[in-house]
Amino acid sequence: MGHVFRSTAVLVLAILAAGYIHLKPYLAAMGIGRSIESIGTGNCSIVPDLQACEKIVLHQPSGLLYLACSTLRSRLQWMPAISRLDASGMSDDDHVAVYDYEANSITRLSFTGLSSPSGISLHGMDVVISTQEPSTLYVYLVNHRKPASGDPSRVGADSVIEVFETRFGDSELRHIRTFDDPAVIITPNDVVGSPDGKSAYFTNDHAQKAGLKRDLGVLIQPYDTSVGFCHADYGCKFAYRGLHASNGIVKGLGHDNDTYYVADSMLGEITVLKGGPDHTLLFTEVIKTGFAADNLAIDSNGALWVAGLTDVFGFITRKFEDPSAHVSSTGLRVTANNDLGPAYGQRYSVDKVFEDSGRLASGITTVVYDSQRERLFMHGVVSTHLTVCKL
Repeated sequence: MGHVFRSTAVLVLAILAAGYIHLKPYLAAMGIGRSIESIGTGNCSIVPDLQACEKIVLHQPSGLLYLACSTLRSRLQWMPAISRLDASGMSDDDHVAVYDYEANSITRLSFTGLSSPSGISLHGMDVVISTQEPSTLYVYLVNHRKPASGDPSRVGADSVIEVFETRFGDSELRHIRTFDDPAVIITPNDVVGSPDGKSAYFTNDHAQKAGLKRDLGVLIQPYDTSVGFCHADYGCKFAYRGLHASNGIVKGLGHDNDTYYVADSMLGEITVLKGGPDHTLLFTEVIKTGFAADNLAIDSNGALWVAGLTDVFGFITRKFEDPSAHVSSTGLRVTANNDLGPAYGQRYSVDKVFEDSGRLASGITTVVYDSQRERLFMHGVVSTHLTVCKL
């Protein structure tokens, strides 16, 4: 009997050890045991009238910010990306806001021409300047609608990508199309749009909308997320599959750039993809940052900015229970070492430009840098304010 007990104990310990070894890199990237520094916090201010804004996009020519916002109460109840699926708490006040730092003004853009009986719940966003008319902007929005039938906790959200058109300075977003294909648009998180309003790449952050297999993914950590592509004339397809915990996506600087960066929200890696034939994407390389990552942005100098999820467990367990809780945040800048080949040093430099315990910026999911005006902007899906720092 004692021999059986000892054998069983050894087996259990071996399983636990194997599980720890498997999860150790994920736990490290998610902030377990991480010490927080105070970096870049000396010249910052907050804008409390902007709340629960998951994504920021900078309009570089003007310096204006476009933000995809909701209400704090709604985010706690209806946030499909983290399986908050109480549709009764879905907001009817989600909106795109435009923030003018110089005038300290906020403009809410109204939706026109959008018929969505299941509501609009904003997540990822892109704002793209038209190549034909620079004053025209195309706004791409991930919309997590409540399902037309079935229990949301069992069937998940009915997610689509909405495309709007506006002109710089207008107060309206005019709806032009909805990309709706549940076989490909499964769990959309973020989106990169084209400058003609007709196509978009987007990330799926899970392979399943809901259910046990999705829940077990926390332990298994499968490589089953993806990037999809939709075109107004040709429909939707998978552009790249086999990613891990896909989150933010951003395109390289310039309309002709065919490089795409995809954040991993658990492992602390950025996957670099290149445009391939027929709107597919091809693997290029992985950039290791050491931080679980949410949204990404490219500044006008070509640097990649990463919203580091410094404390993933605190973000999910404390911030999503109490939005006023302080959860540490990090803003990373990734730049290519063009003079150093792989044989001579690291291909990329990863620098912590901002880090805070949560007093100034708490639980950020988006960071953008206006390199022309030297301003860093940060917000989060359940953050109580926008943070602005002069760097």
